Amino acid sequence: MVTIKQGTEKEIDDILPLFNAYRLFYGQPLQGMEALHFVKNRITKKESVIFIAYLNNTPTGFTQLYPTFSSVSLKATLILNDLYVDEAYRNKGIAKKLLNTAKTYCDSYDYKGIALETATDNPAQYLYEKMGWKKDVHSFHYFWQAK
Repeated sequence: MVTIKQGTEKEIDDILPLFNAYRLFYGQPLQGMEALHFVKNRITKKESVIFIAYLNNTPTGFTQLYPTFSSVSLKATLILNDLYVDEAYRNKGIAKKLLNTAKTYCDSYDYKGIALETATDNPAQYLYEKMGWKKDVHSFHYFWQAK
């Protein structure tokens, strides 16, 4: 049975292997201590909300939400920055359960909605669209990288 829990400092040991696997999936180097500090700071400073999926008490996936604000709508909104399910546990409905938990959290705290960005070749697009996310065809995303 899949259960979802909001991550606290107590769950960092459950989150970290998934977080590191997520970063490796995106071609980033393994940075154990830096990753630990990053995750711990997001939780302790309340800068993000992390939900962890467990299958029979085994951590199998996570999603991380960052709050931001919309000046146009005068509301807070969420960015779903990270979604990862361990390869051994994919196609078991875990990602869907994590996404539904994020949507429930969004509704519970009266956020405007949840934005996410994904690679154009990410096969998870079908799941996002099936679950009600709409592809933004009216705007472009730009990024300026600091030195």
